[in-house]
Formats: sequence, structure tokens, C-alpha cells
Amino acid sequence: MAEPAREPESRTTPEKRSTGGRRPQSVRRPRDGRPARPVTAGRAGRSRTVRAAAAFGLSTTRRAAVFAIVVCALALSIAVPLRTYLGQRDDVALQEQRQADLRAQVQALEERKAQLRDPAQVEAEARARLRYVMPGETPYMVELPDDSDGEGGGKPAKGKAKDESWYQLLWNAVSGE
Repeated sequence: MAEPAREPESRTTPEKRSTGGRRPQSVRRPRDGRPARPVTAGRAGRSRTVRAAAAFGLSTTRRAAVFAIVVCALALSIAVPLRTYLGQRDDVALQEQRQADLRAQVQALEERKAQLRDPAQVEAEARARLRYVMPGETPYMVELPDDSDGEGGGKPAKGKAKDESWYQLLWNAVSGE
């Protein structure tokens, strides 16, 4: 028996014929009762930022430029407070060091105060620094000869250098006298 003649099959399926060769569309049904809109697989796969950029009509170069501007703005807005923070951190470290030095100085002065409570220490200080003597003692002052009259080892006298003017001292230094 002969088979009935069949129509030649088309390479496209009926779904592809109706969508113009594109993939079949899925229908997204919103919950709020609005009419459903078709969503293609390519559109659903894009990220929101790409869709937003595409909605604003920005090319890839423009998106990169906008991104660079945003990054620069963030960097500049962070730079000033960061610089202030680092400067204040250095100031705090310096003040802590000063405070430690002052505490050490206070400790040394407290020890000196404790030493001066002893009457023997006060007497020794008065004798050495103020040249005081106790009643009934005879003080003697010994003066050693100095080199002011030129007798010592060829050095110029201290008084002679003070008597000369600055330009004479300079000329003597240059000429070697």
C-alpha cells in the first residue's frame, strides 16, 4: 500500500515561525494584576546595572568613564579624612611621648625634694654652691693664676680677643696672624 502523500516539513517549528526565528518567549505574570509582558532569555540574564546602563543609552566607554569618575570622587572624599586621621594619630603619639618625659621629670624632682629634706644635704649644698660657712669657721679662697697675661702656652689672651672689633678678628683669621 502506498502511503498518503505528506506535505514537506518545514525546518522551523510552529513556535519559531510565530516569533520570527527567535526563542520562544516566556510570560512573566506580575502579582499586581498588570498585563503580562514577554521576557526573552537574553534579557532576563542581564544584570540590573547593565539593563540600567542600556536604559540610559550609555556605551561601554561611557560607562567606564562614569565608573572612573565615581571611583575618583570616592577616593577624594576619603583622602581628606584619612589625612586628618593620620596627622592626629602622629600628634597623639607626640603628646604621649611628651607626657612620659614630663612624668620622668616630675619623678626626678620628687626625688630631689626628698633629698633636700635632709639637713646635712642642705648644708652641703649651701657650702658648695653658695660658699657659706658655719659660724666660727674661716673661709679661704684660692685663686690660681690664669693665662690672661700671656705667660701660658702661646694662646692669645681672652681679654685681647674681646678688645678687638669683629672686622679685625676676621682679618686676623684670614691673614693667619
